[in-house]
Amino acid sequence: MIETASLALATFFATIGPIDVAAVFATLTVKGTQEYKRSMAIRATLIATLILVAFALFGELLLASLGISLAALRTSGGILLLLIGIDMVFARSSGGTSTTDEEEHEAVSKQDISIFPIATPLIAGPGAMGAAILLMANAEDDLTLQAIVVASLLAVLLLTGISLLLASKIHHLLGITGMHVISRIMGVLLSALAVQFIFDGIKQSGVLVT
Repeated sequence: MIETASLALATFFATIGPIDVAAVFATLTVKGTQEYKRSMAIRATLIATLILVAFALFGELLLASLGISLAALRTSGGILLLLIGIDMVFARSSGGTSTTDEEEHEAVSKQDISIFPIATPLIAGPGAMGAAILLMANAEDDLTLQAIVVASLLAVLLLTGISLLLASKIHHLLGITGMHVISRIMGVLLSALAVQFIFDGIKQSGVLVT
């Protein structure tokens, strides 16, 4: 159980990236009032929570209805997380955990940024969605382990919400270098976890016969 919790917490922290999200949030709300920032932070966190919990609970069922096997899910999910991890190590913007330049430009001109781009794709992005489905699938119908995965997801989302509320202070405290250091460390861990997912998926698929 401890292993499952550690794996889930590390994976969700890396794919959601509370510190990175807070940095973008601080930039987009620099001219907003404290009440506006608080409203956007709480609303974005709640919406992202609904999205990710839904993917965690029903994502595997959706994939199964499309004929996608657990082995394929593990392998493809591992590849997606590996790409995100590599981008994090080299401090590059990834489509799995960030917005594109066009999306960010559109967001600057919007008053309500809670749904887009904060809730999705910044918090509930492709990487986080894939991780939620993958980790729940790894629990293999063990309700206790699945509950731990969901609890870990909620814990990271709570941390993300707090990070948004304190976005300006975190941004000034850590600076660009500090945030990149944290991102690189989490990228290394995520890459290792992703490779393990790929190995497990290939092994389960039976493609390689030993």
